[in-house]
Amino acid sequence: MNDQDLRDCFAMFAMNGIIARGGLHPELMPEACIARRSYELADAMVEARRVKEEPQGIVAIKKKRSMK
Repeated sequence: MNDQDLRDCFAMFAMNGIIARGGLHPELMPEACIARRSYELADAMVEARRVKEEPQGIVAIKKKRSMK
């Protein structure tokens, strides 16, 4: 799956969540805003996948090596 397909998939799930929370009410969120917000959330999810965090806790301890 390429990044664009993944972005579309994330947007689909985000839109599903927005609609499930009642986002279809015109005063709360017009249809154009639902689509735009879905892709904003999808972009954030794609970006979060790219971030490589440093390990924390016990897994962050590196084995010491002697210089021989």
